[in-house]
Amino acid sequence: MPKRLSGKRAIRPSITIVGAGSLASALAFALHKAGYVIDEIVSRGRVASLRKARRLAAEVDASAVSVTKARVGASVVWFCVPDGAIASAAESLRNAADWRGKVALHSSGALTSDELAELRRRGAAVASVHPLMTFVPGSRPPLARVPFALEGDPKALRAARAIILDLRGQPFLIHKRHKQAYHAWGMFISPLLTALLAANQRVAAAAGVRPTAAKKRMLPILRQTVNNYAALGASQSFSGPIARGDVETVRTHLKVLRAIPAAREVYIALAQSALRDLPTKNRQALQKMLKD
Repeated sequence: MPKRLSGKRAIRPSITIVGAGSLASALAFALHKAGYVIDEIVSRGRVASLRKARRLAAEVDASAVSVTKARVGASVVWFCVPDGAIASAAESLRNAADWRGKVALHSSGALTSDELAELRRRGAAVASVHPLMTFVPGSRPPLARVPFALEGDPKALRAARAIILDLRGQPFLIHKRHKQAYHAWGMFISPLLTALLAANQRVAAAAGVRPTAAKKRMLPILRQTVNNYAALGASQSFSGPIARGDVETVRTHLKVLRAIPAAREVYIALAQSALRDLPTKNRQALQKMLKD
C-alpha cells in the first residue's frame, strides 16, 4: 500500500498552467480564487490557442505565452493538455527552466506520472493529479469536494495535496497499475452516462417528444434516481419492469425499439447488466428472452 500523504504546509507556490482548455480554465480560476499566483498560461503557438490563453490569463492576472517563449519561473507547473500531448509538451519545455526543485503535475486520468519522465530526469518531482469531474466548454465546475486521484513522487504528492486541500478538494492516492481501470470507471460515471442520455432522446423522439421537451421532462426522474442512489445504493434504487420481472413489458420495449437499433442495443446491454448486478424477479425468463 502507498504511504499516507503527510508533511507541513508551506507557503503557497506560484503556478504555471500549460494549456487553456476547459480543465485549465476551471483549474486556473479555482486556484486564483483560492489565492494562488498564476504566473503563466502556456499554450501552443497557433492563433486560436494563444487567443484562448490570453482570455484565461486576463481572468487570473497571468501572462499568456507560447511554448517557445515560456520561461518557467513558477515552482509548480501543471500540464492540462490532452493525454497524447503530455510527454511532448514536457519535452518542449525541458529547456525553459532549471527544473531542479520544481514540481510538475499532469491531469490525465489514464496515464501515470511517467509521462513527465523527461522533467523528472532534469530534477523535477512529478505526479499525476486527476480531478474526478467533467470539464466541457461553457462550464466551469467548482472543485470543492471533488475527489483528486494522486500518483507520483513523494515531494510532488505533498505539493499536490496541499493545493487540492486549499481548493477544498478531496485528494486520494492511487497505484500506477490501477490508473487505466480508474479512468474506465470515470468513463462510466460521466461520458457514457451522457451517451445514454443521448440515446434516451432518440427513444423520446419515437414517443413524439422533441429533444428540448424530453430533456426538461426527464430531469425530475433523473435527479430523483441519482438522489436515490446516493441515499440508498444501487440495489434499493432499482425499479421498473426488469426489477418486477415483467417479461412481457420488456418484450414490447424490444419490439418497438427495432425501429431504433442503436438504442435497442443499449437497452439490451443495460438490461443484461441489471440482471447480473441488481435484484430482479423472473431472472431466468428475462435472460432467455434477451438472449433470444
